[in-house]
Amino acid sequence: MPNSSSISQFLLLAFSDTWQLQLLHFWLFLGISLAALLGNGLIISAVACDHHLHTPMHFFLLNLSLTDLGSICTTVPKAMHNSLWDTRTISYAGCAAQVFLLIFCLSTEVALLTIMCYDRYVAICKPLHYGT
Repeated sequence: MPNSSSISQFLLLAFSDTWQLQLLHFWLFLGISLAALLGNGLIISAVACDHHLHTPMHFFLLNLSLTDLGSICTTVPKAMHNSLWDTRTISYAGCAAQVFLLIFCLSTEVALLTIMCYDRYVAICKPLHYGT
């Protein structure tokens, strides 16, 4: 009979062992994520509602805000949960999902920023070829 064991969770390192600092981390995460959600929500609603902002630059800015929301909503809620409830574990499936979604959102942001740079390059250096 072989001796085997399986581990189904990762252990997370805590930011702090004291309850007051964990609450401080929770409130900081909450405040920063709400500010980012509010800012991205304003950009999304402004671009979606105003037909004058339906230009390529604003289209890419809208998509950049959406991917930024995705990357924020991927990592911050678990960090807030860990700070508030003093949990120090994450399942393999949860960790894999977080890593996949974060890499997907960040690579999408890099691609969008690259496309936005090329869009601005064409608009500035070759204005006659740029359709608005």
